Formats: sequence, C-alpha cells, structure tokens
Amino acid sequence: MTHEFKNIVFQAKVNQQNGIKNVLATVVFLEGSSYRKPGVRMLISEDGKMVGAVSGGCVENEIKRRAQTVFKNDKSKIMTYDGRYRLGCEGILYILIEAFLVHDDFFKAFQNVLENRQQFMIQSYFKKEDEAVGNFGSVFQLEKKTAFKFSNNFKVETTENSQLFSQTLKPSLKLLIIGGEHDAVKLCTMASLLGWDVNVITSIKDPKLLSDFPGAKSVESQTPELANLKIDTETVVVLMNHNYVLDLKYLLKLVPSQPKYIGILGSTKRREQLQNDLFHYKEDISEAFFESIYSPAGLNIGAITPEEIALSILSEILSVLREKEPISLRGVLGKMNK
Repeated sequence: MTHEFKNIVFQAKVNQQNGIKNVLATVVFLEGSSYRKPGVRMLISEDGKMVGAVSGGCVENEIKRRAQTVFKNDKSKIMTYDGRYRLGCEGILYILIEAFLVHDDFFKAFQNVLENRQQFMIQSYFKKEDEAVGNFGSVFQLEKKTAFKFSNNFKVETTENSQLFSQTLKPSLKLLIIGGEHDAVKLCTMASLLGWDVNVITSIKDPKLLSDFPGAKSVESQTPELANLKIDTETVVVLMNHNYVLDLKYLLKLVPSQPKYIGILGSTKRREQLQNDLFHYKEDISEAFFESIYSPAGLNIGAITPEEIALSILSEILSVLREKEPISLRGVLGKMNK
C-alpha cells in the first residue's frame, strides 16, 4: 500500500500549492469482514476530487459527505459504516477523517524514504464511536524516531477511551526485468499499474530508452559482468533475454543476493539445462536458491498473448510472495483469509 500513500501525499502537495485543502480518511478498525482491510486510505480535496479508495466503491461518497465538517472546522472525527446489509461487505468500518497537511519537512523526509527504499510507520489515534469529534489523528514515524503529524490541531496523547492503529509500510515491490523485447515492455507496463517500482536492464548490444518502457523507473543497458543489480528483500526478478547464455550469466550474478522470486522464460527442458550448468559453474548453490527459480515463469492460465503472459507472471509473483496456492475463489467456503 506504499504506492497508494505516495499518490495521496503527492496529490495533496499539488492541492496545497493551488490553495486547496485536503482531508485524509483512514480505515483504522474493522468488525467482521470487508472488501479492504484497516490501513487503506483515501484523500478528499476541497474541490470534491478523491484519490485512493477504502472499499469497492460503496462507502466513498458517504465519507466525502461526512468530511465536510472537517474542512470547515479542522476537527478530526470518527465515522462508522455498517456494510452488513449491503452487497460486497459483511462488517463495520471505523474510519478516521482528519485534516491532511503536507509540510515541507515531512515531504522531504518522505521523498528520502522512497528514494532509499526504507520502511516507515503510520500511527493513528482514534475512538470506536460513530460521529466522535475530538483529538484524533495520525503520525508519520521514521525509524530514527522522527515524527510528523498530519494535522496541526492534533496533539499526540493517549486517554482511557483512545485506541491506536499502527501500520508499518514496506518499500514498494521492486520488479527487475532483465531483457528488452516486446514482452518485457508489456510486463513493465502492467507491473507499474500495480504500483511496483520497475527497473529494466537491456542488452548493451541493443540499448533502449526510458521512453521505450512505459511505467519504468529506470532503464539501463548493461552486461552481466558489470551489472549492478541492487537487490533488496522487496525485489523480484524476471529474466526475459531470449538468450540462454545471458540468462545463465545473470543467474550466477543473482546467487549471492538470492531474491524470493526469479522468473525465467523458456521450456522445462531449458530450465533443467540451466540448473545443470549452474551446478557446473558454482557447486555451492543453496537449495533455497533453486526453489526461488520459476521456469517457465507464470501460472498456467492458458496465456497466449504477451499481455496474458505478463498477467500470468505477475499473478505467480503475488502468489509466491503472499504464500498462497492459486485457486478459484469460488471454491472458498466461509470468510477469506487474504
């Protein structure tokens, strides 16, 4: 959800520069089940526009209506939304609505967090009561104990009736695509729609530009021997070179960093050959590294076109990271554990 919060912060900054007030709505508690979980947020601007969503669309207009008092008096409030008698929801949402000010020092700190791919925390103080108005609000917290309040009127303090919702947000998922053909462009575009940070490495013999990959954060032309892959714990890799030797060289380069997911295009026969050659060049490769290799990359959903193949790969990445066995939700009985 880091990319959603980033969109909210950046739009709020633009609104402020144009003299438009902002209000932030955060789901801080849930009784029962809902389309989305606590920690989702949406921005409401004084001109009526909204960024983000806290549900499938059933509650947003109600939040917008009830946020008007916050625009008028800058006093935070709590609202509830009972979805038990509506389609799609089976619970009660508790939503904190507060004025949202993006001060320069907070904006600079947030940009630094994004650039350095650091995690951060948001703590929201609230009360489980509908239409409660009072000293409620949120704080942006960094690891070095640096904190920024969202609202000037909010004083960070706890009382007997107050509750705290604390959320740690990791860096956006980073997808490293190694390859520069048409199918790599499709995967890049679709991954960017998910809010992932997409970095692309193309062949030095066929260099590409950032404009060639819509949604990419960076595009570089490198050789495997000199490539600086910059792998962290929130990075996944897809090899799309259509070149066996390049794939093997990049796999050897990835061994020390050991990403959670390495997708490789090609047949099962090609996969077996890659594994054998990996052992030939590096005998001490761990079993965990081989377990992280998914080749042929993607779920078996009958994908044919480059767009469909990209969808199958992205779906497989999510299933691996979320540790979910892909099944049809039609077969799930009772409440879903997302």
